[in-house]
Amino acid sequence: MKTTTEISDPLLRQARKLAASGGVALRMLVEPGLRGVVSETKPATQFKLRKASVKGKGLQADRRDASWDGLRDLAYEGRGG
Repeated sequence: MKTTTEISDPLLRQARKLAASGGVALRMLVEPGLRGVVSETKPATQFKLRKASVKGKGLQADRRDASWDGLRDLAYEGRGG
């Protein structure tokens, strides 16, 4: 696809000299540069929480109405927490 872009004159002169000395088209210099920039700015893969379910049927009957604070106290009971 053809497109138009503005490049500073000094940079364009350098790029044309480099392309000519390598016997390649200016496009052969521009495309790898753009690919590099695009690949560096790809978003990181999204974090996915692994499944960490345990077997069981939920809270014991006598704990179903407990508050979060109460459950935390039970979890840390005897562990110095």
